Amino acid sequence: MLRQNSNHALRLGIGLRFLACSCLLMLQTGCNYFILLGYLIGGPPSIEPDFDTQTRKSFTDRDVSVAVVCYAPTELKWDFSEIDNELAKYVTYRLHEHHIKVINPDQIIAWIDKNPDWDRPEEIGEAFNCTYVVYIDLHEYSLYEENSANLYRGRAEGSVSVFEMDEVGHGEKIYSKEIISRYPLTAPKSTTEISYPKFKKLYLSRLSDEIGRIFYEYYNGDDIPHAT
Repeated sequence: MLRQNSNHALRLGIGLRFLACSCLLMLQTGCNYFILLGYLIGGPPSIEPDFDTQTRKSFTDRDVSVAVVCYAPTELKWDFSEIDNELAKYVTYRLHEHHIKVINPDQIIAWIDKNPDWDRPEEIGEAFNCTYVVYIDLHEYSLYEENSANLYRGRAEGSVSVFEMDEVGHGEKIYSKEIISRYPLTAPKSTTEISYPKFKKLYLSRLSDEIGRIFYEYYNGDDIPHAT
């Protein structure tokens, strides 16, 4: 009984200290106390996916399946020969993590290898009988800070489009969004601080999450770990 009372007192003390700090921050910043109260009760508010907002549809709807494909121009693939397949895989895994039904990316890559003349995302949608095709058109991609060989900063630009498939295999573009990505957000990382393979994985993880957020909810504070 004594231990229970002690634990209760400890939790109460921690809670009161957190509340006191929060109130102090509120006074210093002019934070709306209703927002603060919401944070204390239910956590930070989530942000609705832009795709859902713009189309009033959702990848999490019942019986929905999604294929992800990425196109990278030849000049990008001179330095990053597998960037199209790698990014498509990372985005696919991100969607899967958020309970979205996705087509196995290895199957899509195998289909592309057998059909090198494909030129429309709808062809992939028809081949895999899925509901949507996410088409990533990558215009720029780099892992280095501009004009530097000693600093890492992931950089990407392109567009993300969604094609909705009908029952007979025809597709219609229903959504498109430009993407501009930089990581880290505040300052680049030295090449002596982290290895090239590790930074590459970090940036693909970051970039795939930026794209994934178009389709699943996230929170305002999610970018804090990516600042440095």
